[in-house]
Amino acid sequence: MNNLIVQKYGGTSVANTERFQAVADLVVSSINSGVNVVVVVSAMAGETQRLINLAKELQETPDPREYDALVSSGEQVSAALLALALKERNFLSKSYTAHQLGLKTDNSHGKARISSIDTDTLKKDIDSGIVPVVTGFQGVNASGDITTLGRGGSDTTAVALAVALKADECQIFTDVDGVYTTDPNVYKKAKKIEKICFEEMLELSSLGAKVLQIRSVEFASKYEMPVRVLSSFSSTGGTLITNEESGLESAVISGITCTDDDSKLILRNVPDTPGIAAKILSPISKAGIDIDVIVQNVGSDKLTDFTFTVKNEHSNKAAKILNDLVKTLGGGEIELVKDISKVSVVGVGMKSHAGVAARMFKALAEKQINIDMISTSEIKISVVVSKDKSKAAVTALHDEFELDK
Repeated sequence: MNNLIVQKYGGTSVANTERFQAVADLVVSSINSGVNVVVVVSAMAGETQRLINLAKELQETPDPREYDALVSSGEQVSAALLALALKERNFLSKSYTAHQLGLKTDNSHGKARISSIDTDTLKKDIDSGIVPVVTGFQGVNASGDITTLGRGGSDTTAVALAVALKADECQIFTDVDGVYTTDPNVYKKAKKIEKICFEEMLELSSLGAKVLQIRSVEFASKYEMPVRVLSSFSSTGGTLITNEESGLESAVISGITCTDDDSKLILRNVPDTPGIAAKILSPISKAGIDIDVIVQNVGSDKLTDFTFTVKNEHSNKAAKILNDLVKTLGGGEIELVKDISKVSVVGVGMKSHAGVAARMFKALAEKQINIDMISTSEIKISVVVSKDKSKAAVTALHDEFELDK
């Protein structure tokens, strides 16, 4: 639909009734500027975690169906409250759950994927001057059970609705006013990026940038839906995420990310035989554990060392799997290292600029920062360093590539 935007408001944006009033004013301001608005809301700040804690008090590993039914309820509260705030401003408004709109997903509780959306109700509301307020984060499977899309899933709900409705733009309102060259809490010289392409944003999101859920960026990229990250607390212009790379040619590096929730698993002195990597990684993957950076040393004396990283929350489980595995491999010693960080530089400019890796490694070496592991793609370079060196690494690289200019 032409002249339509989808706006999503996160938990901090709707943390209390005062914030609902502020969000209602933002929605009204957009409508008064001449556009139609469909709103997607998250649960109030802290509400989802409160519900998770309640579930775990009653059942150590909550039943997936009931867990989703519980944690999705916060969004319904938010949708109804915002609809009330809009009505108080004399605007017609209706709140909707995913079930009411027919937002269908697969059966994967806790990480469901959207399969289809029935937009008839929303289109009728828009034509009638009604402002729909939709619950984010949730869907419904073929059995009619409530599902959830994973943490940050309201971003994906908003982008999916924008695509289904053929909106002009999807606006994601958070407590930050855009995407920055790095986390401003890590380095005060971080600079807001005015425009960034989907390819870069996908890398930044996958490498730890927490502004957007990565699946929402994937969805937007696939359907070329422009996404604008804005703050509900200020009136600055935000960051536009689009498929256009114009104006970015001169930027070799666009952003730097840093994660502190990784662990490194080292399997030493395992037999250096064909297929050893598959034998090590297959049971880890089958356990639902995502593997990131991988390094296999050159074999010596028919033995090799194999190293990979996983998220901290899965490290003990992965180590246990390896302990069971070494018995079948014919030997091996396991080491688990938790005090690591992954620092990454991202930029489409790498495609046409040589020497980025050399500059990166030189800048780290000058600060006496040792590199444990390296991973690269066409537009990113990631290094694993000691956790106590992560902020120094980000600072050194931000200065080296002059991202504050």
